[in-house]
Amino acid sequence: MNEKRIHQVFAVSVSLKGLHALFEIILGIGLYLTSAEKIAGSISNWSNRQIALERHDWIATHLLHFAEGFSVEKHDFYAFYLLSHGIVKGIVVIGLLKEKLWAYPASFVVFGAFIVYQLYRYSWTHDFSLILLSIFDLFVIALAVHEYRLLRKHLPTH
Repeated sequence: MNEKRIHQVFAVSVSLKGLHALFEIILGIGLYLTSAEKIAGSISNWSNRQIALERHDWIATHLLHFAEGFSVEKHDFYAFYLLSHGIVKGIVVIGLLKEKLWAYPASFVVFGAFIVYQLYRYSWTHDFSLILLSIFDLFVIALAVHEYRLLRKHLPTH
């Protein structure tokens, strides 16, 4: 694969991380603006209606179980986690897209920390999407390492 193509794949991958960061920020703000009770109540109402229509609705049953355990503490954690995660990721993504030298090592640390946390969460939840996110993060790190080496090679040495 030539350098131009690798750079295009890098730019698209980092842009996808940026969209994901924006989505996390929006969700985090949305959670802060909506009470835990309102969220749990809305999910419970919808789930109960679905279960009344189809007794063995897998999604509705799991959402109802989620709503029953959705505490203020969980609400506050998810709101903080999504907002802070999105902001940190967004800052790094903007730096990478603008080819700021500081952003490359920062991305190695930030995305590496996300991988460690995602694998830790996987050990508890066995949610396969965490493995997929970790693989994508590794892919972005590998591309960022490649881009960083290229950028440093072309820097003036005085």
